[in-house]
Amino acid sequence: MKSIALILLSLTLAIGGQFLLKSGMNQVGRIGSGDVIYYKAMMLKTFTHPYVLLGLLSYVLSSISWLVVLSRVNLSFAYPFAGLGYVIVMFISWRFLNEPLSAVRLLGAILICLGVFFISRG
Repeated sequence: MKSIALILLSLTLAIGGQFLLKSGMNQVGRIGSGDVIYYKAMMLKTFTHPYVLLGLLSYVLSSISWLVVLSRVNLSFAYPFAGLGYVIVMFISWRFLNEPLSAVRLLGAILICLGVFFISRG
């Protein structure tokens, strides 16, 4: 049970990182084509944005906790839980970023959840 808690912690940190990175980039703006000066300015704007920095920090912490997980459980048990990240990100994106959520995506989410459930049982 402790291992599942660590897996979920790592997953939560990764999901939080994705949400923060996307929120930050929504504020930074689209990175398009331009000259060297444009790219320098965009990189500076991107990598100094607080949400982007927090998102990257969240990823680092997720990676550290994932290493702890891998030191304790089989990869074939732990890794399928990462699939839950797709489902959770989909719902967070729909709820907080106003991204579309279709019936096909919902069906896919149900199938992923069922798959993770069955893999975690074996």
